[in-house]
Amino acid sequence: MRIFLTGATGFIGSAIVPELIQAGHQVVGVTRSDAGAEALVAAGAEVHRGTLEDPDSLRSGAEKADAVIHTAFDHDFSRFAENCEKDSRVIAALGQALTGSDRPLVITSGVGMGSPGHGELAVEDVFNPSHPNPRIASELAGNALLEAGVNVSVVRLPQVHNPVKQGLISPLIEIARQKGVSAYVGEGRNRYSAGHVLDAARLYRLAVEKRQAGARYHAVGEEGVEVRAIAEALGRGLNLPVVSIAADKAVEHFGWMGLFAPMDLPASSALTQARLDWHPTGPTLIADLDAMRY
Repeated sequence: MRIFLTGATGFIGSAIVPELIQAGHQVVGVTRSDAGAEALVAAGAEVHRGTLEDPDSLRSGAEKADAVIHTAFDHDFSRFAENCEKDSRVIAALGQALTGSDRPLVITSGVGMGSPGHGELAVEDVFNPSHPNPRIASELAGNALLEAGVNVSVVRLPQVHNPVKQGLISPLIEIARQKGVSAYVGEGRNRYSAGHVLDAARLYRLAVEKRQAGARYHAVGEEGVEVRAIAEALGRGLNLPVVSIAADKAVEHFGWMGLFAPMDLPASSALTQARLDWHPTGPTLIADLDAMRY
């Protein structure tokens, strides 16, 4: 297939490009920069210029594709709600390009959207349209397209990692450097689900090839890694003391990350593994944190 890929030069997208090409697909990758264009050409992909701020620039690329994978997202989490709404507008534009066809669109969300309640294991078959997390805007936009007949499926991401980046844990590293301590909230028993970036890239490929409208998949290799264990790994790597922060001091210590630091976000990928014959094989989150060059 000729696959249009947003976020093609990003952390996950740059892993998806070779995954697709090695499987025999043709990739058209979106970038806004000359450096990104050079990287895409070097990887064997075609280049399409576009930005999240200009949905029409992305729709024009999607119109010429056999399939679309949307991984681009503005990761300025200090403007998280605003960026989630921007993502919903992009999804709507991509879907408009595919209306009237069975060409698949795979969009991206977070595993928290599959949580039935605080501390409960998030699963693929749970969808709560009134979820308080702003990222629900992405799935609501996808559902609107699904109702309009567009072939939409969703890949929900945990903390995706390698020894360079680890989702929300990467900003925790910078906060630890600034504060001089590696911290967790309370007892640190809350959990983050995690998945290796190469496993996530393979899941996107399988999802777009499956073409299952309405499906939701979880890119989860580990159901729940305790945040205290994460803080301890950062303490080892940064040679910093590891401390507990009271819940009412979380925002003061972590800033915008204070919203996420105490969250309990375990998630399962059992249904994903069964439905796509996808089995994560990458290193664990703690192994990648221990392998980092801090």
